[in-house]
Amino acid sequence: MEKEINRLLRWLQGEFILAWMLVLLLIALYETDVLPQGMMVGDVRMEYILQTAGILLAMGLIPVSLRLFSLSLTRYVKTMPLPEALKSYRRWSEVRLGLLLAPALFNLSVYYWTLDLTGMLCAGMLLVASLFCVPGRERLLMELDLNREEGEKEE
Repeated sequence: MEKEINRLLRWLQGEFILAWMLVLLLIALYETDVLPQGMMVGDVRMEYILQTAGILLAMGLIPVSLRLFSLSLTRYVKTMPLPEALKSYRRWSEVRLGLLLAPALFNLSVYYWTLDLTGMLCAGMLLVASLFCVPGRERLLMELDLNREEGEKEE
C-alpha cells in the first residue's frame, strides 16, 4: 500500500508542477508576442464583459474548489476502502486543481487582451489559492485519516 501512496503522491506532484508550467508557458507566449496582446484595448464593452467574467470565475471557483474537496473527503472518500479512496482522492485533487487552473489561464489571457490589471489580480488570487492544494505525504495521510504505522502495516 505504501507503494501506491508514493505513486499517487508523485503523480499529483507532477500534475501540480505541470499546471504551474502551463501558466508560465502562457505568460512566455504572450511576452514573446507569439500570442497577440491588446486585442480588446479600446473595446469598452468587450473589456467589461471579459473582466466581469474573470472576476466571477475567480470569486466563485476559489471557495467552491477548496470547499468541494473537503466535503467530498468527509462524506465519501474517508468511508471507502483504501485503494478506492486513493483513486477518489486523486480524482478530486485533479478536479480541484482544474477548477483553479482554467480560470487562472482565462484571467491571464484577459489581462493580455485588455492590458488591464484586473485579469492579472484575479489570476494571482487563483494561483495563490492553488498553493493550498500542494500535494504532500503529511497532507494525504491527514486528509485520509491514515497514520504512518497503519500505512506501513498494510504493505
